Amino acid sequence: MQEKITSLIEEIEKYAVQNQTDLEEFRIKYISKKSVVGELFNELKNVPNEEKKAFGQLVNQVKQTAQSKFKELIDSLETNSETSENNSLDLTLPPQNETGGALPLNTVKRQIIEIFQRIGFNVSEGPEIEDDWHNFTALNFPENHPAREMQDTFFIEKDPDILLRTHTSNVQVRLMNQGKPPFRSIMPGRVFRNEAISARRILK
Repeated sequence: MQEKITSLIEEIEKYAVQNQTDLEEFRIKYISKKSVVGELFNELKNVPNEEKKAFGQLVNQVKQTAQSKFKELIDSLETNSETSENNSLDLTLPPQNETGGALPLNTVKRQIIEIFQRIGFNVSEGPEIEDDWHNFTALNFPENHPAREMQDTFFIEKDPDILLRTHTSNVQVRLMNQGKPPFRSIMPGRVFRNEAISARRILK
């Protein structure tokens, strides 16, 4: 067991990530309740009483190593992201209009993403043109639900089962179909609702 734990610590210390997906894989494998560290804690009940203290100390060492490495990986990704943004900056481009109407929304979106990424979340994306199953059926919308009506949702005329997504929960459905829980992900993105826009509505 000593050799197993030593090997596990070395494995954690050598772990490298390139993106948020790799970071999430590290969290699931070494930090989550169902991680290898969690399995070691579960084995504690099978260890003889006279060995429990020593075994517990070793497992705690693995846990602390994993948590320290996780923070280190988060910091390295943030640093690499900032470096990449600086390197890709074209100083010859004209300045952006910082008073543009869409800019505050984009700024808030970026800030929200940055906050969640710092605590281990990644960003998941999905199609804006979606099918009925991912947008409604998989989320238990009944057949007669008002959201399925044409007055609330933009359907594609040539195919009544294809529509512009009304929320980003369709991304959650796809994520759960393709991956294995637990997940730590956010799904920011555009959604579309069939609403009549008038001067009165805008003023409200």
